[in-house]
Amino acid sequence: MRRFAIFALALALTGAAACDDDSNGPSSTPIVFTVDLAASNEVPPVSNAESGATGRATITFSVPIDGSGNPTDGGTWNVQAIVTGFTADSRIQAAHIHNGPVGQNFPVFVNTGLTTANAIPVNVSGTINFEGVPISQAQAQAVIANPAGHYFNMHTPLNGGGAVRGQLVRLQ
Repeated sequence: MRRFAIFALALALTGAAACDDDSNGPSSTPIVFTVDLAASNEVPPVSNAESGATGRATITFSVPIDGSGNPTDGGTWNVQAIVTGFTADSRIQAAHIHNGPVGQNFPVFVNTGLTTANAIPVNVSGTINFEGVPISQAQAQAVIANPAGHYFNMHTPLNGGGAVRGQLVRLQ
């Protein structure tokens, strides 16, 4: 019961702080995007053993924003992706955001830093997490201004050009 009371007090204080209208300073409200991933979204679509791969990713930016919702500085971004339909030996060896529309390939825009040296085994299905990845103010601003003009994808050894891909959709 005591833990609940402490939790309730902390929650109330957090809520009170969140309601404080300090329009002069930046906010630290997270900016959340979701991405429906599919091998069929890659350009060209994946047609090998990973062609049935799908997933869903949640991408969260933690950047200070002003009253208009514009980033005032750089910060970090996190990714949680749940994927399925890969092969038993699939490994995610790259993951990043590109600034590009549906149906076109563009260079990497914001990278997670994942490489073949620190690839993540998927074993048919799995959860991939990246936390505290740096993002610049300009990168955050570009994605926030046009989420649908950016896609997130992940690469495997079998599909070096991309195994699953999807456009960003802003949730909050």
